[in-house]
Amino acid sequence: MIQIAAPSGTWDDKLDSLKITVLLGGTSAEREVSLAGGRAIAVALISMGHEVFLLDPKKTDCLKHDWSDCDLAFIALHGAFGEDGYIQAILDRADVVYTGSGSASSRLAFSKSASKVAFRSKSIETPEHRLISRADSLYRCMAVAKSIGYPLFMKPDRQGSSLGVTFVRQACQLEFAVNRVFDLDDLGLMEQAIPGEEWTVAVIDDVALPPIHIQTKRDFFDYQAKYEDDATSYEVVDLHSSSRAAQLAAIAVDACKALGTSGVARVDFRVDPAGQPFVLEVNTIPGMTSHSLVPKAAARIGCDFPTLCTHMIRSAFAHYERTRSQPCHAEPLRKAV
Repeated sequence: MIQIAAPSGTWDDKLDSLKITVLLGGTSAEREVSLAGGRAIAVALISMGHEVFLLDPKKTDCLKHDWSDCDLAFIALHGAFGEDGYIQAILDRADVVYTGSGSASSRLAFSKSASKVAFRSKSIETPEHRLISRADSLYRCMAVAKSIGYPLFMKPDRQGSSLGVTFVRQACQLEFAVNRVFDLDDLGLMEQAIPGEEWTVAVIDDVALPPIHIQTKRDFFDYQAKYEDDATSYEVVDLHSSSRAAQLAAIAVDACKALGTSGVARVDFRVDPAGQPFVLEVNTIPGMTSHSLVPKAAARIGCDFPTLCTHMIRSAFAHYERTRSQPCHAEPLRKAV
């Protein structure tokens, strides 16, 4: 079972009856995914006796919102103004307890290129990559792609749910892929394509849940494979049933530590035919419907969806107590760059 340190302060005896604001929706390209997850979380929280309020930043200005009657903010936002550290900075300044990673860790994890620098500083394997910008000419982009080699992936540096990601087999496909990225972000990541298997591991603080082997008939685990393709299959593998599962779990915990995440995060991998794992990225606010990957992994060890939400709440209060005594707890309000 998941072990989360209990908060030692005044909230310790009140965690079973809280006023919780679920943040959902927002304005990012992942709005619909966020709405589905936020509603599922709200249902679970209500079933546990909490008083739940729904707040959609698309309709309510979080900077001007009165947070005084909120015991906890449960963040179910994805993409910009969810995973980029901005909403976390607002909540820090309002002195509100919230689920998930802090502002700095969120901002770091939201940038694929910055995350890779952090991974490599801790000797965590990640695919070769190069960063390009909107200002770069197509000629330079072609030169960068050649240096990496085909096939490769073209990805927005700051985006989730595989939005804007293109598998580029040959040079004639690159211009389309670059334009697709710059529809969503000013920075793009060209990444070496690693043949092999797709895996993901959920982590709650320092505890890894059973890894999930993802199988799709598509080129990769893209948006359609995640949310629309019924042929996508998921095999949850017990941690102690194979050396690969144990290896991926250990690397996932190390990847989260490299970024300083807290609460629930999900680490995405490619494992090449020789068995070498490569960390692709860490998602600090993974999908949280009852059918999402993190709840699937938790269910394997007997942790149902409401119980998983409870662990996230306890983690949030424990993280708040660890950080509130530190100087400069509230970071400047600025969007991720």
